[in-house]
Amino acid sequence: MTTDHSQPSQGESQKAAIVTGASRGIGAAISARLARDGFAVVINYANGADTAGDLRRKLEASGGRAMTFQADVSDASAVARMFDAAEATFDGVDVVVNNAGVMVLDTIAASDDAAFERVMNINLKGAFHTMREAARRLRHGGRIINLSSSVIGLRMERYGIYAASKAAVEAMTAVLSKEMRGRAITVNAVAPGPTATDLFLDGKSPETIERLAKLNPLERLGTPEDIAAAVAFLASPDGAWINGQVLRANGGMV
Repeated sequence: MTTDHSQPSQGESQKAAIVTGASRGIGAAISARLARDGFAVVINYANGADTAGDLRRKLEASGGRAMTFQADVSDASAVARMFDAAEATFDGVDVVVNNAGVMVLDTIAASDDAAFERVMNINLKGAFHTMREAARRLRHGGRIINLSSSVIGLRMERYGIYAASKAAVEAMTAVLSKEMRGRAITVNAVAPGPTATDLFLDGKSPETIERLAKLNPLERLGTPEDIAAAVAFLASPDGAWINGQVLRANGGMV
């Protein structure tokens, strides 16, 4: 484990957010947007300490406060240590964004147990570990924001395991929103459509990418910043009355 952070100012009461899988792609965009909106940010990563460190320095250069924390979200003890570090550095946690995820595509018939376990360990068990810590530790009025996927509605071939992991996250989102009664904590999910990230683009032909971009009426891929804007809304005071919902940020695809 490596921890790298800037020290908070004495007497400062700033809201803090943990973003999992935050070193690149959508997670990095979410971290940057929340920092711009005034949050101190915990940049979680499993691999790629250099990339996470570069993002931290970028946020600090823009006047933000950030720390990096290496943790595999499938490891419950590592997630607990991440919350410990966030509380020690920023005096508490107000927002948790469950963004860490992996995508393994194949038909159900051709998928092996290793692929199933890898996707479920990160996408579902990882989200569970983080939601559980957030439910125990978030300050009054906090936000839990889970990343789902619009492939649940599309039901595309070869996405069976991935879609199943995200469908389970949506179910837990709805349940946890009710369990937070009395603490003014909202629990929602954002379900991106096809978004121009390395995770999405990897292994796809230009023709496939173009076809997927045309599925929504706006006829383009989403950007990480599009998704970050949806997350920022739910994390903001303007999102306080949204609870137990799935916001499908996909350009109108489904």
